Amino acid sequence: MWNHGDVGLPKRHLGVDEVEVLHMRTHGKALVVPTLVLLVTAVLVGVAVAASPPEWQPWANWTLFGLGGVVVLGWTVLPYLRWLTTTYTLTNRRIVTRRGIINRTGHDLPLGRINNVAYERGLVDRMLGCGTLQLTTAAEAPLYLHDIPDIERVHVLMTELLFGTAERSVRLPDTDE
Repeated sequence: MWNHGDVGLPKRHLGVDEVEVLHMRTHGKALVVPTLVLLVTAVLVGVAVAASPPEWQPWANWTLFGLGGVVVLGWTVLPYLRWLTTTYTLTNRRIVTRRGIINRTGHDLPLGRINNVAYERGLVDRMLGCGTLQLTTAAEAPLYLHDIPDIERVHVLMTELLFGTAERSVRLPDTDE
């Protein structure tokens, strides 16, 4: 089993003889902008509080802290919670996606329905070692898993699971007669 930093699916969510192969979140690059927003907001609120005239106190401070709190909540806390609650799990039978802060949504894609596994990496993704995994089935639109860390290793694991299952199901004739 190869995990990226957290526990994975509870055993009760796995089927009989189902094994978790990989559990991960999206790449940490999703937290760069929220972190910058947090730092800039803290600096701007601090400068504004220091620059506000004494006769505006304490209302100016409360207003500035309130506005800063709204910005931090909307552009730092919520993106962090979205990142924290979005997980991808690969088992020996399926791919499980889960996301949502309050309302949880999930999607399970059986490995047997996947016809093709591909990945895309832009320049920044190549520098950070992540990318987008594209899973194609015959019946539905492709499933895109964005910002997968160590995308090449995940791609290899997926193809090993898919082709390993296919090779075991094909029996070669015995040549001993």
